[in-house]
Amino acid sequence: MEIIKRIVEGLSEGEADKTELLTQEALRQGVLPEIILKEGLIAAMNMIGERFKQGDLFVPEVLLAARAMQAGMNILKPRLIQTGIKPLGRIIIGTVKGDLHDIGKNLVAMMLEGAGFEIIDLGIDTAPERFIQEVKDKKPQIVALSALLTTTLPMMKATIELLKAEGLEGTVKVLVGGAPLSQRYADEIGADGYAPDAVSAVAKARELLNLR
Repeated sequence: MEIIKRIVEGLSEGEADKTELLTQEALRQGVLPEIILKEGLIAAMNMIGERFKQGDLFVPEVLLAARAMQAGMNILKPRLIQTGIKPLGRIIIGTVKGDLHDIGKNLVAMMLEGAGFEIIDLGIDTAPERFIQEVKDKKPQIVALSALLTTTLPMMKATIELLKAEGLEGTVKVLVGGAPLSQRYADEIGADGYAPDAVSAVAKARELLNLR
């Protein structure tokens, strides 16, 4: 389908305005929202993810593509809700308390949304208590914790320990990521999953929820 092909091209080139307009045009042409989502936006983000993984693209280019995807999603969301299309799962994401960095977290959030997950972004400097309250209120399948500063890593452990103390262990999976982290540290603090980058975060989220 020509319009879907153009959406994939626009998103791959990181052109948000073009992706938005093409998404609107596809709807006007009568293309089903779920087709635009799966064969256009998600297909394009999967391609971007693979190219990033292979080293053909870098973070700035992936961010542009993710923003273009967001532009298309903003048009599609109301229609997807109307047609009852359900997300793959709900994920709460935030940078832990004491850490004001959000580029990596934003990229992961956009990649996850592009893959079909519902994202609730708590922003930066998020206290353990806030994460726990949001888990209770929003009932996500995954809570994703981000950190860039080594000094804020203990906040990840504190959040996981508070989850356990509140009796929420087992009701939600904990996914952690950020430059100073490792699989070993994730295991030590009791996280369910660790992702070194945004592409891996999507794959790990699917794995944690047993999605094929």
